Amino acid sequence: MQDNRLYHRLLQWDTWFFNFLRISIFIVMAWIGGLKAFHYEAEGIVPFVANSPFMSYFYKNAGNKVLNEDKKPVAEYTLYKNPEGKVIQKNIDWHKENGTYTFSYGLGTMIVIIGVLVLLGIWFPKIGALGGALTFLMSLVTLSFLGTTPEVYVPNMGGDYPTPQFGFPYLSGAGRLVLKDIIMMAGGLVLFSDSLKKVVRPSDH
Repeated sequence: MQDNRLYHRLLQWDTWFFNFLRISIFIVMAWIGGLKAFHYEAEGIVPFVANSPFMSYFYKNAGNKVLNEDKKPVAEYTLYKNPEGKVIQKNIDWHKENGTYTFSYGLGTMIVIIGVLVLLGIWFPKIGALGGALTFLMSLVTLSFLGTTPEVYVPNMGGDYPTPQFGFPYLSGAGRLVLKDIIMMAGGLVLFSDSLKKVVRPSDH
Protein backbone atom coordinates (compact mmCIF):
# COMPACT_ATOMS: atom_id res chain seq x y z
CA MET A 1 0.00 0.00 0.00
CA GLN A 2 2.81 2.40 0.89
CA ASP A 3 4.58 1.58 -2.37
CA ASN A 4 1.36 2.32 -4.24
CA ARG A 5 1.10 5.77 -2.63
CA LEU A 6 4.71 6.50 -3.54
CA TYR A 7 4.02 5.45 -7.11
CA HIS A 8 1.06 7.84 -7.39
CA ARG A 9 3.09 10.63 -5.77
CA LEU A 10 5.80 10.18 -8.38
CA LEU A 11 3.19 10.30 -11.14
CA GLN A 12 1.98 13.63 -9.75
CA TRP A 13 5.52 14.94 -10.01
CA ASP A 14 5.61 14.07 -13.70
CA THR A 15 4.88 17.66 -14.78
CA TRP A 16 7.65 18.98 -12.55
CA PHE A 17 10.13 16.55 -14.09
CA PHE A 18 9.26 17.70 -17.63
CA ASN A 19 9.51 21.34 -16.60
CA PHE A 20 12.89 20.71 -14.98
CA LEU A 21 14.04 19.30 -18.34
CA ARG A 22 12.76 22.45 -20.06
CA ILE A 23 14.61 24.68 -17.60
CA SER A 24 17.78 22.60 -17.98
CA ILE A 25 17.75 22.89 -21.77
CA PHE A 26 17.05 26.62 -21.50
CA ILE A 27 20.07 27.11 -19.22
CA VAL A 28 22.36 25.24 -21.60
CA MET A 29 21.01 27.06 -24.66
CA ALA A 30 21.09 30.52 -23.09
CA TRP A 31 24.59 30.05 -21.65
CA ILE A 32 26.18 28.49 -24.75
CA GLY A 33 24.29 30.77 -27.11
CA GLY A 34 25.28 33.83 -25.09
CA LEU A 35 28.95 32.83 -25.22
CA LYS A 36 28.81 32.93 -29.02
CA ALA A 37 29.04 36.72 -28.69
CA PHE A 38 32.65 36.38 -27.50
CA HIS A 39 35.65 35.86 -29.75
CA TYR A 40 37.10 32.77 -28.07
CA GLU A 41 33.85 30.82 -28.45
CA ALA A 42 33.33 32.00 -32.03
CA GLU A 43 36.85 30.87 -32.92
CA GLY A 44 36.34 27.55 -31.15
CA ILE A 45 33.52 26.45 -33.47
CA VAL A 46 35.45 27.21 -36.68
CA PRO A 47 36.57 23.58 -37.33
CA PHE A 48 32.98 22.36 -37.04
CA VAL A 49 31.51 25.03 -39.33
CA ALA A 50 34.33 25.04 -41.89
CA ASN A 51 34.04 21.28 -42.45
CA SER A 52 30.24 21.08 -42.40
CA PRO A 53 28.44 20.69 -45.76
CA PHE A 54 25.46 22.45 -44.16
CA MET A 55 27.29 25.48 -42.75
CA SER A 56 30.66 26.01 -44.45
CA TYR A 57 29.22 28.53 -46.93
CA PHE A 58 28.85 31.02 -44.05
CA TYR A 59 32.65 31.39 -44.03
CA LYS A 60 34.66 33.10 -46.77
CA ASN A 61 37.77 30.94 -46.33
CA ALA A 62 36.24 27.60 -45.33
CA GLY A 63 37.65 25.62 -48.25
CA ASN A 64 41.05 27.30 -48.49
CA LYS A 65 44.14 25.10 -48.31
CA VAL A 66 47.62 26.48 -47.48
CA LEU A 67 51.05 25.08 -46.68
CA ASN A 68 52.02 24.85 -43.02
CA GLU A 69 55.55 25.10 -41.58
CA ASP A 70 56.25 21.53 -42.70
CA LYS A 71 55.16 22.40 -46.25
CA LYS A 72 52.11 20.18 -45.95
CA PRO A 73 48.71 21.31 -47.27
CA VAL A 74 46.30 22.05 -44.43
CA ALA A 75 43.01 23.89 -43.97
CA GLU A 76 43.78 27.60 -43.68
CA TYR A 77 41.87 28.01 -40.41
CA THR A 78 44.33 25.68 -38.64
CA LEU A 79 47.01 28.39 -38.88
CA TYR A 80 44.87 31.00 -37.16
CA LYS A 81 43.81 29.36 -33.91
CA ASN A 82 43.80 31.49 -30.79
CA PRO A 83 44.27 29.25 -27.72
CA GLU A 84 41.48 29.94 -25.23
CA GLY A 85 42.58 32.83 -23.03
CA LYS A 86 45.22 34.10 -25.49
CA VAL A 87 44.74 37.04 -27.87
CA ILE A 88 46.73 37.24 -31.12
CA GLN A 89 45.78 40.16 -33.34
CA LYS A 90 46.69 38.62 -36.70
CA ASN A 91 44.41 35.68 -35.91
CA ILE A 92 41.57 38.01 -34.94
CA ASP A 93 42.00 39.93 -38.20
CA TRP A 94 41.79 36.68 -40.18
CA HIS A 95 38.62 35.64 -38.36
CA LYS A 96 37.03 39.03 -39.00
CA GLU A 97 37.72 38.69 -42.72
CA ASN A 98 36.50 35.08 -42.67
CA GLY A 99 33.14 36.05 -41.16
CA THR A 100 33.77 33.97 -38.04
CA TYR A 101 32.35 36.46 -35.58
CA THR A 102 29.37 37.57 -37.66
CA PHE A 103 28.24 33.97 -38.11
CA SER A 104 28.74 33.25 -34.42
CA TYR A 105 26.56 36.20 -33.40
CA GLY A 106 23.74 34.91 -35.59
CA LEU A 107 24.12 31.32 -34.40
CA GLY A 108 24.19 32.41 -30.76
CA THR A 109 21.01 34.43 -31.20
CA MET A 110 19.26 31.44 -32.78
CA ILE A 111 20.36 29.11 -29.96
CA VAL A 112 19.10 31.52 -27.28
CA ILE A 113 15.76 31.86 -29.08
CA ILE A 114 15.35 28.07 -29.21
CA GLY A 115 16.11 27.91 -25.49
CA VAL A 116 13.45 30.54 -24.77
CA LEU A 117 10.90 28.64 -26.88
CA VAL A 118 11.61 25.48 -24.89
CA LEU A 119 11.20 27.36 -21.60
CA LEU A 120 7.92 28.94 -22.74
CA GLY A 121 6.61 25.42 -23.23
CA ILE A 122 5.93 25.39 -19.48
CA TRP A 123 3.01 27.77 -20.13
CA PHE A 124 2.41 27.55 -23.90
CA PRO A 125 2.43 23.98 -25.26
CA LYS A 126 2.37 24.98 -28.95
CA ILE A 127 5.46 27.11 -28.51
CA GLY A 128 7.05 24.34 -26.45
CA ALA A 129 6.42 21.81 -29.24
CA LEU A 130 8.22 24.10 -31.67
CA GLY A 131 11.11 24.53 -29.24
CA GLY A 132 11.40 20.78 -28.75
CA ALA A 133 11.43 20.12 -32.51
CA LEU A 134 14.08 22.80 -33.09
CA THR A 135 16.19 21.40 -30.25
CA PHE A 136 16.08 17.99 -31.95
CA LEU A 137 17.04 19.44 -35.35
CA MET A 138 19.84 21.57 -33.93
CA SER A 139 21.28 18.58 -32.09
CA LEU A 140 21.04 16.47 -35.24
CA VAL A 141 23.16 19.02 -37.12
CA THR A 142 25.65 19.13 -34.24
CA LEU A 143 25.98 15.33 -34.22
CA SER A 144 26.72 15.41 -37.96
CA PHE A 145 30.06 17.00 -37.01
CA LEU A 146 31.20 13.53 -35.91
CA GLY A 147 31.27 12.59 -39.58
CA THR A 148 32.67 15.83 -41.03
CA THR A 149 35.14 17.36 -38.55
CA PRO A 150 38.65 15.81 -38.32
CA GLU A 151 39.28 17.52 -34.96
CA VAL A 152 36.65 15.41 -33.17
CA TYR A 153 39.03 12.42 -33.20
CA VAL A 154 42.47 12.02 -31.63
CA PRO A 155 45.12 12.83 -34.26
CA ASN A 156 48.29 10.81 -34.85
CA MET A 157 50.80 13.37 -33.58
CA GLY A 158 53.75 11.00 -33.27
CA GLY A 159 56.28 11.44 -30.48
CA ASP A 160 58.68 9.11 -28.71
CA TYR A 161 56.43 6.20 -29.67
CA PRO A 162 53.69 5.67 -32.29
CA THR A 163 50.32 7.02 -31.17
CA PRO A 164 48.48 3.92 -29.89
CA GLN A 165 44.93 5.27 -30.25
CA PHE A 166 43.99 7.75 -32.95
CA GLY A 167 41.23 8.33 -35.45
CA PHE A 168 37.81 6.69 -35.15
CA PRO A 169 36.47 5.78 -32.56
CA TYR A 170 38.88 7.68 -30.27
CA LEU A 171 37.10 10.94 -29.53
CA SER A 172 39.05 14.10 -28.70
CA GLY A 173 37.80 16.66 -26.21
CA ALA A 174 35.84 18.32 -29.02
CA GLY A 175 34.38 14.98 -30.06
CA ARG A 176 33.28 14.07 -26.56
CA LEU A 177 31.55 17.45 -26.31
CA VAL A 178 29.69 16.85 -29.58
CA LEU A 179 28.62 13.33 -28.64
CA LYS A 180 26.77 14.65 -25.58
CA ASP A 181 24.31 16.34 -27.92
CA ILE A 182 22.61 13.00 -28.41
CA ILE A 183 21.16 13.58 -24.91
CA MET A 184 19.94 17.03 -26.00
CA MET A 185 18.39 15.43 -29.07
CA ALA A 186 16.50 12.93 -26.94
CA GLY A 187 15.38 15.72 -24.59
CA GLY A 188 14.03 17.73 -27.51
CA LEU A 189 11.99 14.76 -28.72
CA VAL A 190 10.60 14.07 -25.25
CA LEU A 191 9.52 17.69 -24.81
CA PHE A 192 8.07 17.85 -28.32
CA SER A 193 5.95 14.80 -27.50
CA ASP A 194 4.86 16.13 -24.09
CA SER A 195 3.90 19.53 -25.50
CA LEU A 196 2.03 17.95 -28.40
CA LYS A 197 -0.02 15.82 -25.99
CA LYS A 198 -1.04 18.98 -24.13
CA VAL A 199 -2.13 20.59 -27.40
CA VAL A 200 -4.11 17.56 -28.63
CA ARG A 201 -5.52 16.48 -25.27
CA PRO A 202 -5.46 19.54 -22.98
CA SER A 203 -8.05 18.03 -20.60
CA ASP A 204 -5.57 15.29 -19.65
CA HIS A 205 -3.16 17.83 -18.13
